[in-house]
Amino acid sequence: MDKELSIKLPAFLATLDKGSSEAKLSPLPLEERSVIYPLTFPLSTPTMRVSGEPLLNLNDSEWSTWFNVDHPGGRGDYEQLDAIRFYYRDRVCEQPWALEARTTDWIPAHSTGEKVHSDPALGFWCNNAEQPAGRNCSNYAVRFLCPKGHPVSAVQASWGPWSDWSHCPAQCGQVAVQVRSRSCNSHSHHWEQQCSGLTVEGRVCKGPECPVCTLKCGMGQVNAECEACMCEDHLLLGSIRRAGGLPAPGAAILRDGPAPRLLTLSDHNGHFRIPGICPDGNTTLVVRLQKHVPLSFVVPHTMAHTSVFHLKLDRAERLQVVKSPENKVRRLGQTAAFCCKVSGSPEPEHYQWFHNGTLLDQKQLKYDSTLVLRNLRMEQAGVYYCKASNEGGAIKSKPAMLTVIGAETPSCNPKPKSYLIRLPHDCYQNTTNSFYYDVGKCSTAACVGQLDSGIRCQDSVQFCCGVAKLEEKQISCQGYKLPIMVTMQCGCQKCVDMKALVRGRAVAADNGEPMRFGHIFMNGIRVSRTGYKGTFYIQVPSNTERLVLTFVDHMQKFMNTTKVLPFNHKGGAIYHVVKLLRKKEPVTLRSTETNMLSLGEVESQDPVAHIQIPPGSFYRENGEVFMGNVKASVTFLDSRDLSTAAAAPSDLNFIGEEGDMLPLRTYGMFSLDFHDDDTGEPLNAGEVKVLLDSTQVKMPEHLNTMKLWSLNPNTGLWEEEGDLRMEKKQRGKREERTFLIGNMEIRERRLFNLDVPENRRCYMKVRTFRSERFTPSEQVEGVVVTLINMEPSAGYSSNPRAWGRFDSVITGPNGACLPAFCDDQKADAYTAYVMANMGGEELEAVASSPKFNPNTIGVPQPYLGKLSYRRTDHEDPRAKKTAFSVNVAKPNPNAAEEGNGPIYAFDNLKECEEAPFSSGHFRFSRVEGDRYDYNTVPFNEDDPMSWTEDYLSWWPKPMEYRACYIKVKINGPHEINVRSRNMGGTHPKTVGQLYGIRDTRSIRDMDQPTVSAVCLEFKCSGMLYDQDRVDRTLVTVVPQGSCKRDGVGPMLQEYLVNHLPLAVNNDTSEFTMLAPLDPLGHNYGIYTVTDQDPRTAKEIALGRCFDGTSDGSSRVMKSNEGVALTFTCVDREVTLQSTFQALQNAQGPVLVSGVRESRRNRRQRGGSVALRSSRRRSARNPKATLGRVSG
Repeated sequence: MDKELSIKLPAFLATLDKGSSEAKLSPLPLEERSVIYPLTFPLSTPTMRVSGEPLLNLNDSEWSTWFNVDHPGGRGDYEQLDAIRFYYRDRVCEQPWALEARTTDWIPAHSTGEKVHSDPALGFWCNNAEQPAGRNCSNYAVRFLCPKGHPVSAVQASWGPWSDWSHCPAQCGQVAVQVRSRSCNSHSHHWEQQCSGLTVEGRVCKGPECPVCTLKCGMGQVNAECEACMCEDHLLLGSIRRAGGLPAPGAAILRDGPAPRLLTLSDHNGHFRIPGICPDGNTTLVVRLQKHVPLSFVVPHTMAHTSVFHLKLDRAERLQVVKSPENKVRRLGQTAAFCCKVSGSPEPEHYQWFHNGTLLDQKQLKYDSTLVLRNLRMEQAGVYYCKASNEGGAIKSKPAMLTVIGAETPSCNPKPKSYLIRLPHDCYQNTTNSFYYDVGKCSTAACVGQLDSGIRCQDSVQFCCGVAKLEEKQISCQGYKLPIMVTMQCGCQKCVDMKALVRGRAVAADNGEPMRFGHIFMNGIRVSRTGYKGTFYIQVPSNTERLVLTFVDHMQKFMNTTKVLPFNHKGGAIYHVVKLLRKKEPVTLRSTETNMLSLGEVESQDPVAHIQIPPGSFYRENGEVFMGNVKASVTFLDSRDLSTAAAAPSDLNFIGEEGDMLPLRTYGMFSLDFHDDDTGEPLNAGEVKVLLDSTQVKMPEHLNTMKLWSLNPNTGLWEEEGDLRMEKKQRGKREERTFLIGNMEIRERRLFNLDVPENRRCYMKVRTFRSERFTPSEQVEGVVVTLINMEPSAGYSSNPRAWGRFDSVITGPNGACLPAFCDDQKADAYTAYVMANMGGEELEAVASSPKFNPNTIGVPQPYLGKLSYRRTDHEDPRAKKTAFSVNVAKPNPNAAEEGNGPIYAFDNLKECEEAPFSSGHFRFSRVEGDRYDYNTVPFNEDDPMSWTEDYLSWWPKPMEYRACYIKVKINGPHEINVRSRNMGGTHPKTVGQLYGIRDTRSIRDMDQPTVSAVCLEFKCSGMLYDQDRVDRTLVTVVPQGSCKRDGVGPMLQEYLVNHLPLAVNNDTSEFTMLAPLDPLGHNYGIYTVTDQDPRTAKEIALGRCFDGTSDGSSRVMKSNEGVALTFTCVDREVTLQSTFQALQNAQGPVLVSGVRESRRNRRQRGGSVALRSSRRRSARNPKATLGRVSG
């Protein structure tokens, strides 16, 4: 190569210098300027086609195809000739003359700005280490120039037609390259010889004309980019404060616009200085700082040479799911809409929808926060959820299930499922050899009803499977027939809309002292207050995802506590006992000195951590440095104290990077309150250090993942404040310890946590029952089951060193699945302490001693032995029986006996939730005493859809459950059963027909051994289901045994006399009345409560009845308070026939219209029954009950 070769092309000039193997492109005049088209060739120039020019034959040569055998990962992109020959030996000549390189995005190698190397004998390579900071090599493809071996005619005959030219990518005033391609039509093994030449060619194209700058400045001059006006004689000064008033170093100040431009950063004091900004009233600037909401402000119009701003940023609020998509049931061809509402500061920027875990195509479905699926197909059934994201992170909604059924398929199974109810003890059924009768039950699943044509996130009417047909049956008992309604057919009906309620008490964690008249906040708004006894009652707003409540004590006795309270999304009331920690007495700190505060509450043990506050760290709310004395109250919740678990705030969850809610394992929480010692003004603090003693972390794997977190009181989620680093510190003169040290700021959030994310997770299956019979039909919904994760002491699995986490779940129709930490290597790495609570009543766990029965516990051996089940009274019979502990051993997939519950791997939640009753599970049961309920029309109080429109329904109107109790005092040496028999009284559709019976055993007075009392439920008077007319229920109260009525409360007697008709009461061993229509109260001995949930209504009324007041509540029976009836009962010989048997065949009770007529018929008798409760008697042996019934 001893000459310089120049080739004039239409849009550029390519030159080849002497001694060089690389062509250079010289710039042309503006009117001829174009983007460089890369060429690398020796003197023998290849053939190249350029639009508008004939085919140039530059010596007899041709280009190979493009090769891309490497990717830019690792050290870089290496397109080496040896590697290319290894894969494509016949496609590259032995000695290429030249090579050409471009990226896979068609960008020439020399236009990428990257440092690259090329040699036709070696190939092409790009090294990541040689690139600018933060940048790696592009993905390159190369081709080689080789001697031409075939005539043009043969080549042209095998090529297909050229494609259309690609779109010109040039911007205004610029040039670029368009390309087109062709393919080889030959199918022979020598296709390369027949299709020699270019597969892709390019031509130069020009962009559109550039617009003329039209920006006009009323003040200053237009800058070179034509994007803003600049005033050289104006200076903008300002200071930026973060949430809490602390300085904001490193905040970015940008000029707002389509392409925001960075102007400056704030210094270490949060100050900034920007010259040249025009104060024309049209310039908008934006301040951005990590974890804060961007702040926009306008520079106002002024003629002054300096403008000063003082800005305060608000903390960025993490994304929060306000509304998740709802389950939908549709038929083939119908339409379903799923909606996802997410809030945050800033607002979500992107939404993604997933089906069975697979991302859906946004371009195809055109979704945003709403996903609409039209013309549904069977394969579209499954689980859907949305994921929203912004610059601060992402969050996922709860999943929604889409069920798609055939056009003619019944959406509800018309055949009822089996549902057994227990019969009275003298109704033994020979056909089934038991005291149970199958009344049938319909599924509670959603179904397809009549849908309107609108596309809605929430269907205007919800449809559920329910009872479509009832049939009356007569049950044969000993000497009489018992009526009962049996479900014969199920169908799709409108769902019963029930409100979700939460009630309970807020009390001290140490001694149960109530938080009187405290405030309860939701999303910063006060929604309720606690009563004198700490009671509270809240109706959960519709569409609530997580019920996050903050309890604030205005008397400053207790620490402000944020709780995430589980509730029943289907409706109904859930009872919670909220435990509160007492505030520590404040100490005085000098703000000009270094202050050290210890975090630890367990005697004889070292503190878990220390808080170090340097001098000058306290600030007022306006950002002013505070230099006086500080009153500091530091309350530490020590996880080594097992009694504090129930008082822990929130539910120890956070949102991960991918938007999933993940658990934390705590090593302690602390609340900090700082106030001016003189004025009481709240103070903030910056540059605070937390020093965690590493010896307190017994699991070494937690040392590297420990973080500092703060609680968001609105979402109840923990948000990361910072990492902790290892550092050795001198403690005393000789002892050196390693601490985990982190920095924090005390601003508007005052509750912090030392936690680690824990990914060793499982689920535990628990079921709750009405009695110890543990039958499927006696499962109870709405029970709060709580699991506390324990970290055992080394070698002593039964002696926990600390608790790490707690979770509460509400039981449903198939029990509950509680999240728990577990381990697959060590069975006792984590243990769990489990308890259950319903309406303030603690349920009883299955005994583990002296008898250890796996069948009763619900878990088979040998897995039960590995779990080491222990009830709390296992070693001490005097202890409570209301909890159990187990090792949470992750099931071994290779052990068949461990694959069927009660512990499930974290990925098998659905398997846990849908597990059959025969699968392993742990059990709790209610301790009800002697109590028996019978309804002629069966109704499950846990399932509102089991309510049916029938005149004999105990609860005549859903969503308005009215519970009535009468208080009966018994003078006698024994606790006895008392029955209420409830029949239709004045309604023509029900008169003389049985609504139901209630049996309850009296409770002995602790101070009077010969006195007991009972709160007996009866059916309230009122409208029946048709809401046409009222029925005054005919209620007969009959104590079992030899009893005599001593008296009726004077106010009750007066009411009954004044509200005719009056029931006849000739028999002094019982009492009959037409139940009052009015709610009355404790002065009458009648307790009535109406609520949207039947269990809540009964529990409140029962609590008032026990207390003997109209507004109180008690679990202790007060025998002398608020009594309606008094009986004296003595021992008597038991007969063989019950009153119930005798009265079934006797003449029914007679009603009269006045007092005078009732006296003439005083000898007539009202029907009643006095069966003894059947609790704890054998369901298989009728002989156990014969001869034990008395009238």
